[in-house]
Amino acid sequence: MPTFDFKQLDVFSSVSLKGNPLAVVLGADSLTDQQMADFARWTNLSETTFLLKPRDPRADYRVRIFTTLKELPFAGHPTLGSCHAWLKAGGVPRGEEIIQECEIGLVRIRRQADELAFIAPPLLRAGPLEAPLLERVRLALGLEPEAIVRSQWVDNGADWLAVMLADRQAVLDLQPDYAQLLGLAVGVIAPCDPVRDGVDAQFEVRAFIAGDGSPEDPATGSLNAGVAQWLLGEGLAPDRYVVSQGTAMGRAGRIRIERLGDEIWVGGAVAVCIEGRLQL
Repeated sequence: MPTFDFKQLDVFSSVSLKGNPLAVVLGADSLTDQQMADFARWTNLSETTFLLKPRDPRADYRVRIFTTLKELPFAGHPTLGSCHAWLKAGGVPRGEEIIQECEIGLVRIRRQADELAFIAPPLLRAGPLEAPLLERVRLALGLEPEAIVRSQWVDNGADWLAVMLADRQAVLDLQPDYAQLLGLAVGVIAPCDPVRDGVDAQFEVRAFIAGDGSPEDPATGSLNAGVAQWLLGEGLAPDRYVVSQGTAMGRAGRIRIERLGDEIWVGGAVAVCIEGRLQL
């Protein structure tokens, strides 16, 4: 029975068990689609990735990203975690940046101090939510009509939509009705008050994926990449800011956003929790 190098990592945290876990299978070229999907369901993590040889000669490696339900063309914390695993396994990039191939194309990743950052991919869908959909989200989140101050599609391959509330505590207090959110990927964001909230972040975020094995995601790169394009595009955030996510789950994820010219970079730390061999 073939064996594969395996790592489980914590992304968007420098401390194990406080970020977003990711399972990574290296050298997975011989695995079938069904084997990948089955293993991703078995891990029961929000995402499991499989590293393969690139098809595009410009790429350093290729990644396939699976949730417990389906394959994704792109996701943020799997991008950083997969890159970290590839580098730790001896991967050497062709250039100064690491180039990842995934289903949306090539994604640029850079090393900065002890962290990694990926460039936010273009949005596949933007603009305000349709009124019936916004009402469905409001009711599922148990909010009063005036509680949602802004809303936007921020879909970059993972179908994210986002709503903004007035303050951080309102985000932390949410107890969503997942049955009403079934089939939706919903991000909720609010600005932090530095005096009242006392956190080292400018925004608090929660991410809900009803029907998935992990219905709340503790630290979400793709969502924050899309939200950053929304906030920066409308002048609602500074060129550099930090997002706190996972607080309501007992985590302490930190996602760093930076705009450099026309590019938006999404970064954070990665910690290795488990290393070993996988038999499939």
